[in-house]
Amino acid sequence: MHPSRPQRRRRALSAAASLSAVTALLAGPVPAALAVDAPVPSAKVDPSVLNAVHDGGRTSFFVVLEGEADLTAARKQRTHAKAATAAYTALKSHAESSQKSLTSFLDGEKVGHKDYWIANTVQVTGDQDLVDELAARSDVKSIVEAKTFKLDDIETSGAGVTQTRTSSSGDAAGTTPEWGIADIKADQVWNQYQDRGEGIVIANIDTGVQHNHPDLVKQYRGNNGDGTFTNDYNFYDATGDCATSSTPCDNNGHGTHTMGTMVGKNGIGVAPNAKWIAAKGCGTSECAQEDLLAAGQWILAPTDRNGQNPRPDLAPNIVNNSWGNTGGTDPFYQDVLDAWDAAGIFEAFAAGNEGNGVTCSTTDPPGAMASSYGVGAYDSAGRIARFSGFGPSRVDGSAEPNITAPGVDVRSTWPGSSYNTEDGTSMATPHVAGAVALLWSAAPSLIGDIDETRRLLDEGARDVADTHCGGTAGSNNVWGEGKLDILASIDKAPHTAVTVTGKVTDKATGAALPGVTVDATTNGTTRSVTTDADGSYRLSLPAGTYDFAYSAYGYTTGTVPNAALVTGVPLTQDVALAAVPAHAVTGTVLDVSGRPLAKATVSVPGVPVDPVTTDAQGTYTLPKVAEGAYTLRVEPSAPVVCNGTYTGALTVDGAETADVKLPNRTDTGGTYSCAPVASSWIKGSSNTGLTGDEDARTISLPFPVSYYGVTYTSASVTTNGLVDFLQPRLGDFANTALPAAAQPNGVVAAFWDDLVLDKRSSVQTAVTGKSGARRFAIVWNNAAFGADTSVRVSFEAVIDEASGAITLQYQGIGSGALQRGGSATTGIENQAGTDGLGTSFDETVLSDATAIRFTPRDAR
Repeated sequence: MHPSRPQRRRRALSAAASLSAVTALLAGPVPAALAVDAPVPSAKVDPSVLNAVHDGGRTSFFVVLEGEADLTAARKQRTHAKAATAAYTALKSHAESSQKSLTSFLDGEKVGHKDYWIANTVQVTGDQDLVDELAARSDVKSIVEAKTFKLDDIETSGAGVTQTRTSSSGDAAGTTPEWGIADIKADQVWNQYQDRGEGIVIANIDTGVQHNHPDLVKQYRGNNGDGTFTNDYNFYDATGDCATSSTPCDNNGHGTHTMGTMVGKNGIGVAPNAKWIAAKGCGTSECAQEDLLAAGQWILAPTDRNGQNPRPDLAPNIVNNSWGNTGGTDPFYQDVLDAWDAAGIFEAFAAGNEGNGVTCSTTDPPGAMASSYGVGAYDSAGRIARFSGFGPSRVDGSAEPNITAPGVDVRSTWPGSSYNTEDGTSMATPHVAGAVALLWSAAPSLIGDIDETRRLLDEGARDVADTHCGGTAGSNNVWGEGKLDILASIDKAPHTAVTVTGKVTDKATGAALPGVTVDATTNGTTRSVTTDADGSYRLSLPAGTYDFAYSAYGYTTGTVPNAALVTGVPLTQDVALAAVPAHAVTGTVLDVSGRPLAKATVSVPGVPVDPVTTDAQGTYTLPKVAEGAYTLRVEPSAPVVCNGTYTGALTVDGAETADVKLPNRTDTGGTYSCAPVASSWIKGSSNTGLTGDEDARTISLPFPVSYYGVTYTSASVTTNGLVDFLQPRLGDFANTALPAAAQPNGVVAAFWDDLVLDKRSSVQTAVTGKSGARRFAIVWNNAAFGADTSVRVSFEAVIDEASGAITLQYQGIGSGALQRGGSATTGIENQAGTDGLGTSFDETVLSDATAIRFTPRDAR
């Protein structure tokens, strides 16, 4: 909100539209009661959707398609990476083929949509007519309500005050473990098996994680070991709550707490040497279904910071889920569970905190589903927690929970580099996820074997007899299989692994080298650890032939190829690495127009080289970069407009000169790029009749226009400087940055602000050129600002027939902040609000000379 503006707010979406749906299997029991005058429900349509669209309403809902991907091939793969890749390939291919007809229909109807592949579902917003048309389609299985879910309520111990804790430099050794760690005998596993989760990757879907917490930072997979971090493929923010989607954050504390119980150092975590990654699928206290679905996809196929270039080979081994559908009965995450299972990803789910110590059938899905591994909670006296959910399951009648773990007075990491003590099945579940990391690290032949892993957890659990909700003394609906005992489970596991240990040192000095990455690769699968402060490392690997690589910045990479590991024969492999010289890297950075660019940030990601900024002449110097092959990254400072980020190869073998011209910015999918061009104003000639405040008109286009892959013959034009290819929306005077999931979507923001058209203003159109090479201009003349009607601005959007390019141009721009874009948005956005190019947002960057062209990929 701008101080200079009237205090008006952008219209809120309906409650249903602000939520999102998760999966193809949301069809649970249908409520009998509808509004008295509601239409007769289709068997395919959730009654709540019918109520929302009744009497002219619009809502967001999910269209679930018939058919499921065949994951048989994924389940037959022998390695984690291959299984995850096969599952992703099958799911993506099936979704693309089965959704094609539906999405083509939606495009023709000017309906924006967001497509998912892990559950074969499409999210749309529409009215009664659209719902009826979709329900009549033979390829549509169901139309379901958008819902939201809760983090398990945290049952705070005491006052719940954040506590401090003194951290030491060690991990488990010499540190008193938390009561829960000792109760499940994780500390005994550390001592007897010398196993702390090495080589295993754990994820959580939660509220995010403070990645640089002193007890978590070393284990973050994105930690480069030198003070820098690579967040691509290691952190994902589906909620948009973090400052940028690439920077880990936790705005609640819940996610940091659960991650600490899994991998925290200093006696906090079960598997303190496992690596972690995270998907933020929950906001402050709730988890929107669309965010959970997006997070579920990312777990199977992590992506870069732009959500592109998926790498299923980087999927975690284990994922913790301390959230659920309170009081729910729908198997809403079934497709995600099936996909993870096929990929060999073990999932642990909280059973929920809806129990009262007596009532049965109080577990919540997904933790209450037979296909998930649900976890109940107990306290340090060995009593079931008063809040722990009991079975049997309301969803499918299965015995629940599967197991119980410590969930009362659990102290763990907390944002602010501190600690907090909490209660909940949310706190119990990460004990199980961490325990699986210990099990798979000690017995790596089990990695990806979900059924055998569950069997061993069940078999090792300590029985507790309580059959008041059904079951037996050994397996009941209060305690499940009993109390988690990871030492007993590992004792029963196959012990065929070969232990590889060693020390990495500096070849010249003999000094220990901490933070060296040790990779062991066989059959395309790599397990990794980093050396400790004394240069030592440890890995348990199945017998076989491996290629070892030892890499660290400033040193040559050490290799040991074709190392044969034989069961029963431990291997000690010490390596000495040779240091390499360092040299200066200098250069000049130019913007997209070829002019020197000041204040650009130049860095070498992943190495301990401090970033530098360019001076007024665009020059920079990185004074000391060790010899080797790297990536050079150059990022423009704000305002960015059309300057893209440069990344390119940098080889240092002496003093280097690396001059860089920034590329044109592109949207995430590379569909459009933007560039400054010479202004060529087109004068309007035909009036649209648009006038007043908060008005919109639909106009015919003189030629078909392809916009984000969809062809249009008409578009809506609004008083607030928008061209909307989907439908006119009134009241959208409060601009936002682009892209944004909230409507309006599918827009060209020529100058999106709170504008008023009076007698001195007009919106006109004009067509120039010959057929095949025409240009169509939509021109706003002398539009007044709602915040100050004495200030006016003229601007236009010009569409090129031959190339499909869209150019934004400006006229009459003075020195005032309003005219220069200080409260406006410019740019383009796709039909679902998931991609686009926002070239400015509340930034004073416009002038009479400004002309910005958005060019589609096929025309470049």
